[in-house]
Amino acid sequence: MTKISRQDALDYHSSGRAGKIEVIPSKSYSSQRDLSLAYSPGVAEPCKDISENPEDVYKYTAKGNLVAVISNGTAVLGLGDIGPEASKPVMEGKGLLFKIYADIDVFDIELNASEVDSFVHIVKAMEPTFGGINLEDIKAPECFEIEERLKKEMNIPVMHDDQHGTAIISGAALLNALEIAGKKIEEVKVVINGAGASAISCAKIYLSLGARKENIIMLDSKGVLYENRDKMDRFKQLFATKRPERTLEEAMKDADVFLGLSKGNIVTQDMLKSMADRPIVFALANPDPEITYELALEAREDVIMATGRSDNPNQVNNVLGFPYIFRGALDVRANVINEEMKIAAVYAIAELAKKSVPESVLLAYNKRDLHFGKEYIIPKPSDPRLITQVAPAVAKAAISSGVAASPITDWEKYKEELIKRLGLDNKLIKNITTKAKQKPKKVVFAEADNFKILKAAQIVLDEGIAEPILLGDRDSINKICADHKLELPNVQLIDPREKSNQEFRKEFGYEFFQKRKRKGLTLFEAEKLMRDRNHFGAMMVKNGSADALISGLTRNYANTIRPALQIIGKQKNINKVAGMYIMMAKNGPLFFADATVNITPTAEDLRDIVKLTVQAVKQFNITPRIALLSYSNFGSSAKDEESLRIRRALDLIEKDNPDLVVDGEMQANIALNTKLRDEIFSFNKLKGKRANTFIFPNLSAGNIAYKLLQELEAAEAIGPILLGMDKPVHILQMGSSVREIVNMVTIAVVDAQARE
Repeated sequence: MTKISRQDALDYHSSGRAGKIEVIPSKSYSSQRDLSLAYSPGVAEPCKDISENPEDVYKYTAKGNLVAVISNGTAVLGLGDIGPEASKPVMEGKGLLFKIYADIDVFDIELNASEVDSFVHIVKAMEPTFGGINLEDIKAPECFEIEERLKKEMNIPVMHDDQHGTAIISGAALLNALEIAGKKIEEVKVVINGAGASAISCAKIYLSLGARKENIIMLDSKGVLYENRDKMDRFKQLFATKRPERTLEEAMKDADVFLGLSKGNIVTQDMLKSMADRPIVFALANPDPEITYELALEAREDVIMATGRSDNPNQVNNVLGFPYIFRGALDVRANVINEEMKIAAVYAIAELAKKSVPESVLLAYNKRDLHFGKEYIIPKPSDPRLITQVAPAVAKAAISSGVAASPITDWEKYKEELIKRLGLDNKLIKNITTKAKQKPKKVVFAEADNFKILKAAQIVLDEGIAEPILLGDRDSINKICADHKLELPNVQLIDPREKSNQEFRKEFGYEFFQKRKRKGLTLFEAEKLMRDRNHFGAMMVKNGSADALISGLTRNYANTIRPALQIIGKQKNINKVAGMYIMMAKNGPLFFADATVNITPTAEDLRDIVKLTVQAVKQFNITPRIALLSYSNFGSSAKDEESLRIRRALDLIEKDNPDLVVDGEMQANIALNTKLRDEIFSFNKLKGKRANTFIFPNLSAGNIAYKLLQELEAAEAIGPILLGMDKPVHILQMGSSVREIVNMVTIAVVDAQARE
């Protein structure tokens, strides 16, 4: 876990605006008319409609996306009964998690109400305001009765996350751990140390998943819960056993599963050694687990271990569940979160762990590889797919169990809406991926003795996007695949330096010599250059052995593009090649050119760059709206060379293609701010539309712009996409991520398809 000092925590909460959450308007409010619509007199109209039809509250207000996080501060984290005021930082934090993981708005509410009746009475009275209730940090056994009563007496979903959150996540982990261990849930002996809200809920969900009550032993601070033991409330009595064990040490003997929801360092290595073969240990006490991950593995190599800590594999973290459970419940307007919905979440989370892990997750946890197994039995909290995996599963369960007031019918559309909620809209990539899969092409990877390249090659192979051809050292490639469990069956692997490829080197070298012999290249040098993978790969594309070339991950741009230009060359009737980036902004893709090739393009060069860029943008089924960028607007700098050059380019562009939506020169904010541009420059040819294609006056401007947006996380960059080559060649940024490589391969395949 990240080491955090007391002062760091206090400074974080107090610096700037105090606290962690704020209310932000979702409608415009800049004019007096806006305010009149928002409040008096305009607000009366939705009020009247809701009065006539109360269901319209979901149409006109935020109720349908608003959850109350409610506590009385009687069981806050490991701090105990510290009071409602002291619980507020936790409730604000929960609100933050709801928002960032599922785009659910939250009001945190801390009640000075320790009695069950008063707590229930207050929360019930708030039903008109909220779409759902998340109960938090309420001590047992009161928490059980509070939740039971609210679920019966309210018509919106209510969930006590301390109970069900841990139960759902540990249930998913248990299913996968049992699969890895080769055990059946109905046969395993389960020891649960702890008998509070979480422990009892975990036991209940394990029963729902198939565990047998007679195989469960639960302990509290006084030992095993057994029949006729004194001073057990009705909730503990549910799990009183007839078995003879009375202590934790006795219970652990031959146990298959241990679940700890108690306190740190109470399980010894000897206890672990007494468990059955391939034991499953979930030591979830925080911050110190019942037994540390290191001690557990030292005692038993065959143990499958999970904790509540982020610095150990298999973190059981409630954030894997509650945001998406409420998301699914709210989206179908469920009136309850029932057992079917919780079980659906369990299976959805368990299933996600078996899928290939996105690179964004690997980067977040500084991992080169993660795959289903002992050290990966549940997804990581940062996995962006959780919202599209868990929320639909919960929503479907709500519909099938008859508790949904607003059923969903178009599930693909719903998943797209979920992605958009988090600003993860990848519709462009989705569209070109679908297109690529229709007719995959052979893509040669010139730097295949690199883990990222091989990982990307496996992804495009598995997804049916492309047929990879790997160039590199055979032994190195095989070792990387073995070390990282990469599977690339029947993929063509070529080491240009091997003796078996001598004839290819001669053939390719001779062809290259014929093209460059009057530019100082000898036949000997040409054949020698074919040992270089960029030259060899370019020749494969040139003669049709491959459809596209990907390179540049480990070499600078100039040294990578030079062989491609010399061997493949430009398209006919193209004077310049150019580079384009796709910037995946929240409001849709933006296209930047030229940001990689031409240092100071002439007016004629700018015309050619626009021509190439228009072709590329249309290839993505997007109509280009082009802004020729500068520091001036429409002649405001009358004699400057740059402005004159851009105006000359505009004349040339309009002469060649009068129907093109293009204008300039203009500043970047004018290109993007439609209202401001139309107000000041009403004559502009982009009228009423934001520009989506930006032509920069020089390489510096384009390069600076895309890198600033990328580093500020305002947009994800895809590229550079090389425009104007006779055959598809695409140069990666040095150090590109696996995701970026996959995106480039997808674009290369679509490029190759278009050329047919």
